[in-house]
Amino acid sequence: MSPLESKVKEKNEISDLEHKLSLKQLQLNGLMSITQAINDNVKEQGLFQMYSDFINWQLGVKKMALFIQKDKEWVCATSIGAGDTVIDESLTHELHKYERLNHLDNETHPGLKQFDVIIPVQHKNSPIAYVLIGNIENQDDSYGKVLFITTITNIIAVAIENKRLFKKQIQQERLNREMELASDVQHMLIPSKLPGNNYFNLSSYYLPHIGVGGDYYDCISLSEESLIICIADISGKGLAAAMLMSNFQATLHVLLSKDTELLSLVKELNKSVYNIAKGDRYITFFIAKIEATKKTIEYINCGHVPPIANIDGMILELDKGSTILGGFEELPFIEKGELLYKEVCTVLCYTDGITDILNNEGEYFSDALVHDLFRHSNNLTPDGLVEKIKTKIHEFKQEQEYTDDMTVLVCKSY
Repeated sequence: MSPLESKVKEKNEISDLEHKLSLKQLQLNGLMSITQAINDNVKEQGLFQMYSDFINWQLGVKKMALFIQKDKEWVCATSIGAGDTVIDESLTHELHKYERLNHLDNETHPGLKQFDVIIPVQHKNSPIAYVLIGNIENQDDSYGKVLFITTITNIIAVAIENKRLFKKQIQQERLNREMELASDVQHMLIPSKLPGNNYFNLSSYYLPHIGVGGDYYDCISLSEESLIICIADISGKGLAAAMLMSNFQATLHVLLSKDTELLSLVKELNKSVYNIAKGDRYITFFIAKIEATKKTIEYINCGHVPPIANIDGMILELDKGSTILGGFEELPFIEKGELLYKEVCTVLCYTDGITDILNNEGEYFSDALVHDLFRHSNNLTPDGLVEKIKTKIHEFKQEQEYTDDMTVLVCKSY
């Protein structure tokens, strides 16, 4: 080799090294910029834009599509020069086939075959991103570019995944605090002690589903011989439902303190619920006024599971009343039920959490089962009846879990 040829070769090698060094410096700068953006808490869309611009303008990639998982579905977060077929749902079903970097030379799917390479990104042994690459300018260092794209895709995808996990954790902590507060509110509303005397004997059972529920019951003595019992099921759970329940109880007690007649009381309760919830939530509600000396029962059922009463040995459903509270600004109809008894009257109230219980065979603990159990328990005290119901539903459900709040309220009047 002549001195001139050696000099030219040396110059070319230096030029090649300078080019590679320049590319590495460019990659390092891009990596630092993206890392800084992550540290600065740049939003997802901003990170995707930086990623796309860098791959396109600095690395010479003219076709790219980045897929990430969102709400358990794969979506195209950003793309360069790709057709509408990239967004096609059928393409996302093909991604899971690839567990490592692969060339797509033999791919037949129209969305995938327009690319050269697929790069899966794993995090904790699960895929969190797929990047499709095609049409790389300056093929001399295409392998190095693909490796670098793998690196920055991994950084971006893991950062976004961590952001989402952190956001999910914050939301869960906020929900836990809300549920704790809702549970505290609810426990203050549920009676800690039931009234009782020579005229009335009461018992109850309440089991909220997962800490806090939407069930409510109350027993209010108007006098020694006069008692109000009520039971309700508020739609939804959490703090909003607990606050609605709190307001509902307060309104109920105020109306009862004014000796409000039942028809007017229910109408006022409906207005209160509707004004607060604006139709977004509703309450099923049953209320009864029992006069022991007069041997009378007045009641109104607003869309609640009909309580059952044993009136001197006769089993009756207490189903007269109206529709749910809060569903309409004005109740479309309303009726008050009235009953007389001679000696003893037992009223069993419960929520639909009882009849929603399933056993291993997929059968429900139906209203008919509750009625049959009640019919054969005439000689039991309220405590005895409640214990019998608890035992029966526990035996019935077998290995199944409870799926809703459960409330039972029993009142026996002499």
